[in-house]
Amino acid sequence: MTISDGTFIVDAAGLDDEQREPERPELDQDESDADESDEWDAEFEELDVELVVLDMAGTTVRDDGLVERAFVVAARAVGLATTDDALEAALDYVRETMGQSKIQVFRALTESEDAANAANLAFEAAYLDLVAEAGVTGIEGAEELFRELRDYGVKIALTTGFSRATQNALLDALGWADLIDLTLCPEDAGRGRPFPDLNLTALLRAGATSVSGMVVVGDTASDMLAGVNAGAGLVVGVLSGTHDEETLEDAGADVIIDSIADLAELLGLREGDR
Repeated sequence: MTISDGTFIVDAAGLDDEQREPERPELDQDESDADESDEWDAEFEELDVELVVLDMAGTTVRDDGLVERAFVVAARAVGLATTDDALEAALDYVRETMGQSKIQVFRALTESEDAANAANLAFEAAYLDLVAEAGVTGIEGAEELFRELRDYGVKIALTTGFSRATQNALLDALGWADLIDLTLCPEDAGRGRPFPDLNLTALLRAGATSVSGMVVVGDTASDMLAGVNAGAGLVVGVLSGTHDEETLEDAGADVIIDSIADLAELLGLREGDR
């Protein structure tokens, strides 16, 4: 781990196998869904949650296709895709890598750093224009969840693949500044998802004592991989965003819920759950 200008940068190569993928409870293939739920309930009872790291677009913030629409605007503005087939192929890649740092996605789709930066700037501008036009709202239950976590002394971090400027604009529009403890984007941590940097930086800044006390929540495969790579005690997929249940499971989700409105109950934070 190195420290540069006050920013913690954690290299995934420095993690051992146990930290890369924490031990998960094993279930027999013929066990019922009810048995699996009981197994996880027992696991949650032993989980001492100190920090919950939540993705933004698709997890805590309604996306409504704005990311894809902004990408199309940017792609056309900078000539990234000149045919419908090329645009659709690029969109497929965007969907596959949803949740990752946007500049990293554009680096993969362009031939130079200058082209990637131009495309990223066009994307961020288009996204903010669309947000201003359509408005931005949180996923139902998000604010209630934040308050419940706070009541139990659990720290909250919001992470994103957007730039700091875009993340701040979303937070200002949502009015969440007083409800959360930390906000992080790739430039704050060193690398974006699926690397563990965002989650581990959140852990360090929150003053949590162990990765086992960290819960990582997101709607994309990249979110799940980042949680696993960080050794999170629990990696939760939600179905309110981009990827489906099978994709989230394949990427390492320990459990999948419909939305973050179900997270407090899952963690046993509501009265009568424990």
